[in-house]
This record gives sequence, structure tokens and C-alpha cells, in this order.
Amino acid sequence: MKTMQLTLLASALLAGAAHAGEVEVLHWWTSGGEAKAATALKATMQAKGHTWKDFAVAGGGGDSAMTVLKSRVVSGNAPAAAQIKGPSIQEWAREGVLANMDATAKAEKCDELLPKAIADGLKYKGNYVAAPVNVHRVNWLWANPDALKKAGAKLPTTWDEFFVTAEALKKAGITPVAHGGQNWQDFTTF
Repeated sequence: MKTMQLTLLASALLAGAAHAGEVEVLHWWTSGGEAKAATALKATMQAKGHTWKDFAVAGGGGDSAMTVLKSRVVSGNAPAAAQIKGPSIQEWAREGVLANMDATAKAEKCDELLPKAIADGLKYKGNYVAAPVNVHRVNWLWANPDALKKAGAKLPTTWDEFFVTAEALKKAGITPVAHGGQNWQDFTTF
């Protein structure tokens, strides 16, 4: 679980949330596809009768949001739901600030549907304290099937294949590796 990062929003995002109401959601999904994902989660909540009160904190790959979350929790003004990554779930749980979500997890059949490694990362002392929204690793490589097809290249499975595919993409006029140019992306890549 050390290399895996779970990104999640807490109990309010699961279908089993008990009562409709306003849910303040602290997150850092503010650009491009992330913002679209946050909008989709908001629509899901609204369809269940909740009101999403957006509290987006841009920048730093979540570091800025975590600073804000810590200050909100310490001041006794925690949001109803917050995006948290991987091992931080356990840290927050040890502080006693995460809600028990066992009833919702049971209703959503989390133990049946989630791989054990994912489910275990969402639990503290055997109880669910978080809900999965997406799962990713920092060492994934995303590929565009249409670009590969245009270049007559195949999806690489080794580094040697990666460089062959990159050359084929370049010959087809396609940039083989790209990212958003944000500091955290540069740091992760290089």
C-alpha cells in the first residue's frame, strides 16, 4: 500500500448517506478532467437530495488543501467531506476525526466489490472510515489508443518497447510524453 495513493471523499459521497442536506466538500480537483470528475460527484450527490458546497483548494497536488484541512479540523470547523490520499487516511483516523462508515460500506457491498488491498486502506481498526473515489499510482503511464493507431505503434509493456513506441509517435508528429506542466508533475516525472 506504500506506493498506492487512494484519493477519496468521505461518507457524504456514498449512496447510503442517511439524511439529505448541505455537504461541504474540501478537495483539490480544480483543473481539466479533475474538475469534471468533481462536477460528476456533485451531480451524484444532488441526485440523492444533497447540496454540494464546494470548497476547492487549488495547487500543490493536494498539499495546500491538506494545510487548509488541518487548520479547519484544529479550529473545530471541519468540512463534512474531504479528499485525502492513501496513508493519510490512517493518520487522520488515529487522530479520531474520521467517522465510522461501516453501515454505508455494508449497504454498498464494499467488502464484496473492492479488492482487499483497497478495502484495507479505507479501514481503521477494521472499520471503514473512507470511501474510494479513484485509485491511482504515481508510476502509471496513460496512453492514447487513437494516437498509437495513427502512429502504427503498440502499447509498450517494457522500457525498450516504450522507446520504440515514442519514436513511432514522434515520426507521426505526436508528442510521445506530455503532462500539465504543474510543479507536482515535474517533481513526480523527474
